[in-house]
Amino acid sequence: MSREDTGVRRAVDWLRDAAVSPTREGSNPLVAGVAVLVAVTVISPLLWLFLRAAAVGPREALSILVTPSTVDVFVNSVALVASVTGLSVALGVPLAVLTVLSDLPFRRFWTVALSLPLVVPSYLGAFAFVSAFGPRGELAELLSPLGVTVPTVYGFEGATLVLGLFVYPYVFLTTRASLLSFDTEQLEAAQTLNHGFRSAFRRVVLPQIAPGMTAGALLVAFYALSDFGTPAIMHFDTFTRVIYVQYNNFGRGTASLLSIQLLAVTALVLFLESRLGDAGGDGYGGGVVGTDSPVASLGWAKVPALAFCALVAALTLVVPVAIFGMWLLRTGPGYASAGIGFQWDFAINSVYVSVLAAAGTVLAALPIAYVSARSDSRLARLLERSTYVGYAVPGIVLALALVFLGANYLPWLYQTLPLLVFAYVVRFLPQAVGSTRSSVMQVDAKLLGAARTLGETPRGAFRRVTLPLIAPGLVAGAALVFLTTMKELPATLILHPTGFTTLVTYIWRVQEAGYYGRAALPALVLVAVSALSMILLLRQEGDDG
Repeated sequence: MSREDTGVRRAVDWLRDAAVSPTREGSNPLVAGVAVLVAVTVISPLLWLFLRAAAVGPREALSILVTPSTVDVFVNSVALVASVTGLSVALGVPLAVLTVLSDLPFRRFWTVALSLPLVVPSYLGAFAFVSAFGPRGELAELLSPLGVTVPTVYGFEGATLVLGLFVYPYVFLTTRASLLSFDTEQLEAAQTLNHGFRSAFRRVVLPQIAPGMTAGALLVAFYALSDFGTPAIMHFDTFTRVIYVQYNNFGRGTASLLSIQLLAVTALVLFLESRLGDAGGDGYGGGVVGTDSPVASLGWAKVPALAFCALVAALTLVVPVAIFGMWLLRTGPGYASAGIGFQWDFAINSVYVSVLAAAGTVLAALPIAYVSARSDSRLARLLERSTYVGYAVPGIVLALALVFLGANYLPWLYQTLPLLVFAYVVRFLPQAVGSTRSSVMQVDAKLLGAARTLGETPRGAFRRVTLPLIAPGLVAGAALVFLTTMKELPATLILHPTGFTTLVTYIWRVQEAGYYGRAALPALVLVAVSALSMILLLRQEGDDG
C-alpha cells in the first residue's frame, strides 16, 4: 500500500472515529468529510483578512490602533451596543409579557404588529426617521411656522433610538418563546401563597425566562455591532462606518486593522454568550408546554398598556410606511429620478441572487446538519459551531476579506456573482443549519433501519426516507436565507458585480444622492415581501401552540 493510500485511510478512520456518537447511530464518514470541507471553506475568508493586515508594518499598525480617532470609534461602538441592547430589553420584555400573560385586548393582533418591525431593515428605518424628524424633515417643516425647533435626530441618541426600535423584536420573540413554554401553574401556585403578580413574576417567572431574554439581547448586540447602514445614515462613527470610509478611500490596510479590532470585540461577545449559555441552559425554559391564556388582569393599566403598544407600532410601522408612501406620491427636486430611475430588473436581480444564495446555503448546510444531528461527537459539535463564525463576523469585514482574496489571488473571481453568493452562504449558513438539524433529529432512525432491511442502499434510504421528512426544514431554512439575503447591505455594496444592481444597492445609491423619492418603491417591496414571511412564521407559531 502506498504512503498516499495510507494517509487517506487514516483520514477516513479519523473521520469515522470522530463522527461516531456514543449515544446515536453515528454518521457516514463520507458525509462527515464533506461537512469538514464545507466548514473549513466557510471560515477560510478570515485568513485573507489577517494576511491583508499583516502587510501593514507593526509600527504603522500600532500607530493606527492607538490614535484618538480609533479609540473614539471603539468607545462609540461599545456604547452603541450597550445602549441599543438596553433599549431593546426595555421594550421587548414588557411587550412579550403583555401579549402572553395579560388580558391585553387584541393580543394576537398586537403580537403580529409588534413583531413586524423586524422585517423593516434598520437602515430603511433610519432613512424614514431622518426624513420625518430630521432638521429638514416633515415634522420640522410642520412646526417651524410655530417657532418650534425639533431636536436633532442624528448622532448617538438617534442611532440608539432607531436601532432599538427596529431590533427589539429579537428580544420580544425570544422572550415570548420562553413565556409560551413556561408552566403558568407555577405562577398561579405562587399567587395562592399570597404573592402578588409582580412578586410572583420576579421570583418565579423571571429566572426561567432569563435565558430567552439573554438570547434575544445577544442577537441585538451582534446586530448593533455589525450594522453599517444605520450609523452611516445617522452620522455616527462606529467600526463599520469608518471601515467602509477607509475602504472607499483606498485605506485598505487601515480598514483591515479596524476589521480585526472589530472581530476582537465580536469574539468577546461570543465568549460572553458561551458563558451565559452554559449557565442558562437552552434559553427556552424547561421544555414544559405552557399556555398563552392570560393569567394576569391589567385592570386600570389596560389603557396605558394599549397606548404603549400603539406608540411602538406607530413609530416602527406607521412612520416608515407613511414616509415611503409620501415619497411615492410626491414630485419635486428631491423626488425626481435624475437619470437613476428605478427599474424592475433591480427587483429581479435581488430575487435571483437571493434564490442562488438560499440554494447554495441549504446544500452547504445539509452535511453539517446531518452530522451534528446524528452524532454527539466533538467533531459534530465543532462543525456546527464553526458555521457561526461567518454569522458573527460583520458583513463588511467578510466583504473586505473576500475583496483581498479576489484581488490578489483569484482575479477571475473578483466582483463576480459566485463570490457574492459565497459571501451570503458564509454569512447565513447557521440559519439553514439550525432548521435542517432540527428536522433531521426528528427522523426516527428505525425508519432508516427498516429501509436498509428492505434492501435500500444508504443513499437510497436517505433519498426515499430522510429527504422527504426533512423537506420542511430545508424549505424553512431556504426561506429564511432568501429573506435575509434580500435585505443584506454591506457585503452586497462591496461585492456586487459591476452593473448588477439590486434593491438594496439602488436604495443606498439614491439615498447618498439625496433622491429619496426613488427609494420609496424598492423600500416598500422589501418591506412587503418580508412582512409576508413574518406573518407565515407567526402563523406557524400559532399552529404549533
